[in-house]
Amino acid sequence: MITTETLDVTTIEPRLKHPTIFQHFDALKPGESFVIHNDHDPKPLYYQLLGERGAIFKWEYMEQGPTSWLVKITLNSSGATDDAETVGAIAAKDYRKAEVFKKLGIDFCCGGEKSLKEASVEAGISEEKLKEELEQANTVTTSASQDYNNWKIDFLADFISNTHHQYIRESSTVITGLASKVAQHHGAQHPELWSVNKKVEALMGDLLDHISKEDQVLFPAIKDLVNGKKEQDSSVETIIKAMHEDHDHTGEDLRELRTLTDDYKLPPEACNSYTYLFEKLKEFENDTFKHIHLENNILFPKAIHLETQS
Repeated sequence: MITTETLDVTTIEPRLKHPTIFQHFDALKPGESFVIHNDHDPKPLYYQLLGERGAIFKWEYMEQGPTSWLVKITLNSSGATDDAETVGAIAAKDYRKAEVFKKLGIDFCCGGEKSLKEASVEAGISEEKLKEELEQANTVTTSASQDYNNWKIDFLADFISNTHHQYIRESSTVITGLASKVAQHHGAQHPELWSVNKKVEALMGDLLDHISKEDQVLFPAIKDLVNGKKEQDSSVETIIKAMHEDHDHTGEDLRELRTLTDDYKLPPEACNSYTYLFEKLKEFENDTFKHIHLENNILFPKAIHLETQS
């Protein structure tokens, strides 16, 4: 018989919260579920469960803030990976399938906890069609260098820093300058460009601050864990929680830019700078989603797992 029990984690001592939740999870029989109540989004728990137990559960938000979160966690009927496997887990295992999600407009990084069924609704296609697309991705040739899921996490952190973080630093000035220039020249005819300019400035400022915290605080802490050290004041999981919140905010900003620009649709009179701005924003969005995917779906769960085992 399936039972649903509510676990109020706000009353549990912080260091015992996740162990208690895992005890409840491990006691579930296939098809059974329980609900956790928290005073903040427990998304880091989702990634820890995914990293330590695999995609054998369904994660459903029943209430999402601003002061109370309720999440129903259900063990799959088979007790193993099935159709409830999340898009984030699928993308983490095989980036060729992440490309399918990207093509269909399915958020597999900030919204990686959704099931295939939920993703198919988001994409406006049948679940069967989505599964066909994912199956076809298996025929695409890939190389060992793209198997991010099997990289050592300290190497992955360095890769993210030296590629995606560096890309943000190099592109932010160019894109911010273009957004200002285009707004000044075309803002009278297209007033939404002033909003685009303002949003770009805020997005770049937030991201530069974010990657600085990762490079100076989080990534060194992850490397300490790999090397058997644990000298940071805050736990890696606590730092990651803040990084997740930043990622969610970034995802919202990128979606807002899509809305403001009607999916980067250029008017007939668009000049070269106007065209270049939209191309750079699309390129930036693509790189940022891959960047967040590598962190949310691979690096962060493995780092939390390593810390809990230390």
